[in-house]
Formats: sequence, C-alpha cells, structure tokens
Amino acid sequence: MDLIGLLSLFVLIKDESISDQVNSFQSVPDLEKSMYIAIDGYPCVRLLNLSGEIGCSNPGRANIVAPVARFKIANKLAEPSALLVSMDQFEDLFERHVNFSLCSVLFFRLLNDADFSMHVVGVLVESGSQLQNSLKGFSPDRKFPQAEFAPYKSGNFEWNPTGSGLMWKAYNFPVFLLSNSSTLALQEVALRNEKRTKSYTVDVADFDLVMQTTKSGTRDSESCLREQTCLPLGGYSVWSALPPIITSSSKKEKPTILTVASMDATSFFRDKSVGADSPISGLISLLAVVDSLSRVDGLGDLDKQLVFAVFTGEAWGYLGSRRFLLELDQHSDAVSGLDLALIEKVLEIGSVGKGSSPDDNTFFAHSTRESATSGTLNALKDALGSLKTQSIKISRASKSNPGLPPSSLMTFLKKNPETSGVVLEDFDAVFTNKFYHSHLDDLSNINSSAIVAAASVVARSLYILASDKKEISNSVLNSININASLVEELVGCLLSCEPGLTCELVNRYIAPSTSCPNNYVGVVLGEPSSQPYLGNVGDVSRFVWNFLADKTAIPSKNVSSACPKGCSGNGEMCVKAETDGKGVCVISTTRYVPAYSTRLKYDTDTWEVLPHNSSDTMGEADPVWTESNWDTIRLRVYTVQDSRYDHLILLCWLNDGFDSKGATPVAYCNVGMRCNA
Repeated sequence: MDLIGLLSLFVLIKDESISDQVNSFQSVPDLEKSMYIAIDGYPCVRLLNLSGEIGCSNPGRANIVAPVARFKIANKLAEPSALLVSMDQFEDLFERHVNFSLCSVLFFRLLNDADFSMHVVGVLVESGSQLQNSLKGFSPDRKFPQAEFAPYKSGNFEWNPTGSGLMWKAYNFPVFLLSNSSTLALQEVALRNEKRTKSYTVDVADFDLVMQTTKSGTRDSESCLREQTCLPLGGYSVWSALPPIITSSSKKEKPTILTVASMDATSFFRDKSVGADSPISGLISLLAVVDSLSRVDGLGDLDKQLVFAVFTGEAWGYLGSRRFLLELDQHSDAVSGLDLALIEKVLEIGSVGKGSSPDDNTFFAHSTRESATSGTLNALKDALGSLKTQSIKISRASKSNPGLPPSSLMTFLKKNPETSGVVLEDFDAVFTNKFYHSHLDDLSNINSSAIVAAASVVARSLYILASDKKEISNSVLNSININASLVEELVGCLLSCEPGLTCELVNRYIAPSTSCPNNYVGVVLGEPSSQPYLGNVGDVSRFVWNFLADKTAIPSKNVSSACPKGCSGNGEMCVKAETDGKGVCVISTTRYVPAYSTRLKYDTDTWEVLPHNSSDTMGEADPVWTESNWDTIRLRVYTVQDSRYDHLILLCWLNDGFDSKGATPVAYCNVGMRCNA
C-alpha cells in the first residue's frame, strides 16, 4: 500500500467508531469494501477507424485518480480534478454560448482552453429523471449524420440541427455517465470536498478506463486489428420471408417487396444506447406489421413475395445493409432464397415514435424518385383511406429536401440508383427527435400510439403492394389490424429495464443475458457465419430471429422429432430452443446475416483490411470502425490524505524523524496536529 493509502487507513483507525468496524474485518476484500465505493456508470470508450480514433480512454497504462469537483461556468481549477457535470449546467452554458449544443461548451473549453483542460483528468456526467423536459435538445452526432454515405452531395444540410459532433472526437481522459443512484453519491462527495477547505483528507474518483489500443500504441483500425488489440464493430442482421420461400419449389419466383428497419442505436456512452425513437420505434413497428400480416390467410396466393429485414450496424457506416447487399451479390447461404434482381420495391420504417399526441400522428414519406415510387405512395394513401381515421396523416416529404434522410435505403440507392424506395419517418426536413443518438433517446421520448399508427398504415400498404393492383375487398383490408397490446409489450421489453428483456414475450423465445436492453451494435466475436454460435449473437438479434421465424412460419409435419437436431426437412428450423432446451420445429425462411465492414476479411482468428473494391460503391467512404479491447472498466470513489499534508508529513519525517545518532525514527504526527519529535 502506498503512503497515501497508509495514511488514509491511519485516519480511519484513529476514529474510534470506525476502529471497531476495522477490527471486525475478516479479510482484505472486507477492508477494501469498506474503503472503496463502487460507482455504477456507463463509459465512453475508445473507437478507431482507418484514419485515427474517437471516444475516451485513460491517457496511459495506469488508473486516473483525482479529487471530485463540481463544474462551474467560471471556475478555475487549482489542481487536476474529476469534474462532476450536470445536464442543467450544460443548458446554462448553452444559453451563454451561441452555436454550441448543450454540453459542447464544456468540451469546447476542454479542447480550446489549455489552462482549464490541463487540470481536467476525468468527467462524471449526472443522470436525472425527465431531463428531456428541461433541455432543448442534446445530440452528440453530426448535423448531417453519415453524410459521406449519402447518394447526393449536400453535406451542409442539417437534418439534425441539435447535433454537436461530440461523439466523433477523441478525448484522452475518462468520461462516465452516472446512474441515478451514483449521481446522488457523487454529489455528496463533491459537496464534502467543497466543505473540506481546512481538512487533510479529500474524496477522489479512481478511473480504470485503460484501453488496449492506448497501451500498445495502435492508433488506427488497421494496426490494432493486426496487433489484435481491437475488434470490428458489427453483429447479426436478420431477414425473414412471409410466407416462407421453398427453394426447391418449381413455382416461378415472385418479385419481392422488401420492408426494412434498424435495430442498433448509439450514443456518447457505449452501454447507454437505447435509441427509442431512432431507430427502435421502427423496429417495433416492423415486428407488429409481421404479427398482423401473419394472421391473414392467402398470402401465398398474392403476386409479390413479402420479405422483412432488420439490420444492425447501421449507425456505423450502414454495416448491416451494405453486408446484406454484398451477400446477395455473392449468393451466400445467408441470403439463400433471395435474389437481388427480384427486389422490386423497398419500404423502410424509420423513426416513427414521435406522434404529437394519440389524436395526431403525422408521418412523412421520403422517396427516391417520384416516378419510381408512385406505386408505394399510392399504396400508403389507399391504406390510410381504408383506416377511416382522422388521427393519422401521411404527407410527402418536402421537395426542397436534398434527398433521402440518413437511412438504410441510401445503401440500396448507392447500389442501384434506379431503386424504388420510400422511407417513412416522423419528420419532414428536420429530425423531430431532439435527442438523436444520445442516451436521452429513451422510453420517455416516444409515443407508443404513434408506433401503432405507423404499423397500421404499413401493414395494409404491404398487402396492397403484394396484391399488385388487384381489387381488394374492404373486408380483407379491415381484417389487417395491429395488436396495440403487443406494441406496448415490445416497448416495455426493448426500451426499459423493467421488465426489460426479462419480459414474458422475450422469454418465450430466448434466455437473455441481461435485463436492461442496450442497442449498441457491439463487436464481432468469432468467425462470422449464417449459422453462428448463439453465444456470439446479441440478445435483441436472437429475439428478432426467433420472433420472425415463429410469426412467418407454417407448421412442420415433423412435430415429434427432437429439436433442433430433428429439424432436417426442407425449410425446417428450430425456434424457442433457448427457453427449454427443446424448441419447436417449423418451416420458415429466416436467416442471420453477419453485419460488419465490407472491407474486412476474417481468416484463422485474424482480421485483414482489404483494399477498396471499385464495385463496392460505399467502400471508399467506409471508415472500418473497430472498438478497443480492455481488461476491466471500473469507477470507484474513496478518501485519501490530501497531497499537501503528505508533503508536510514527509518533511517532518525527514527533518525531525531521526534521533541525534541517526537511529530509528521517533517522530510521530497526529492528523490535524503538528509533528512532534
């Protein structure tokens, strides 16, 4: 134990009430538990690309330890400190500085005020309830997210006006978002430090956010992949056909109507990426649509094939949709049964959770070209008419928009400019989500009735499109209804911790690894495969796969066989196997598709960055995102002797601590008293 640690323990033992407690310690862990307060939080971590790095990390190989101090607008830091920052302070700062978003003023000072920044060695961000009501907006993404992938040149357009771009910068100090309970604890710690002006102790924060890429000096994706100090961002997308596609069938293949949504979100803080409106409201809407259409008879008799795809990695260079199109080009097993040439129309369900009220849900149809998308737009109009409601409105997006908003459809349009595609969103020219790609885009940021409304229009639109202009009776359309209770259940499962992924619906299909959903894409573990080891697949991807496989399935005659080994018939697969170890054999066309950069190749436990391929239209802009490895991430608080008093003790020890013959030390120091010989 170092000098500070010894003195801290000395202070504890000098207190008689604590001395009794110390005597009751049975082990070193008991002692450590009494000395250290573990802090719950969500870290900002180090990410890398081909040109450098972003995010947060300790600056070296060691922990960062510093006194906790509250951030004040005009404060001058006298010593290296861990700043405690509230969102309300960000709001105040924003009011004083034009052209900066809520929290960017603090980071602006960190980046531009050398005297201030040299004393900031860590940042602790407070949480709170209903912060959205007191803030005008907070988005750490750019004003035009992923503009480099847009199929048009208008990078100055601001889809996301509240965007600050904070998450795209590199910070060589740790940053943690505190939980609600830890926020209260740190506020008390900071207050104690403020009151201890004449004390010889101080409460410090101990940050363990040491990144392997920082330790090894691998500062970009290519070098860290080569040295195996990082892993590629990615996961598993899922697609499913309704009804199933029987590949051995002699029937002529039908044109495909492809409906897509995204399942991954991001934020400044890795493990607090909920993405309620953007994009999970669209995912929930898609799942509700599939549930609704699965109850309609005669889908196999329609002229078009319905296919649903849920992509992951879209927030990081459209990893899922780009890999999906590459797999289609390569005719891989992951997309067996699909033909890119037969995809006739693409309908994307984007952010649809921001209805103004249950009685006013307006959505905007953003399309590629009016002539190519008139069929989809007419289907949306006819579907809306069949609902006979005044509470739902569908409008065409403004013609003054430069093109599509940030969406997976951009990938399809880059691949084929003639793609007929429409994105349904809850905004026209500017995001209505003021908390886009931030930890504040949570359950309180959406209206479930808006998700039901969007799903109601999409479900009937898809039936109209699949019928290919045939007369459809009102009775058929009126039978296509969204289960609002299912939507509410999905919202509770996918967007909150209570019940979270331990909800009854999710537990019918999978055994989740955690309760609180986090929709950050994560990293690719092991070898990518269309039949992956399920331990390498995230909870939400596994749930989506099982849900879609179940809803789009037709019963198997093989009901008595053991599942999954007995599901060997044509098109058979095993669903719900995680819940009881048995599962059910069904006939379904539902597949996992690996989602990772198209410029990466996996070979014998290593990743290789491939040169840009001219046929990969988005490959040149692909940053090839990776995430640094780490051993542990930990944040804790404890009390230490003030460094100024340590120096005093050392001086006393050196000057007065030896007798006249240079023998053993005889000086002693009591806390709060002068040294005595």
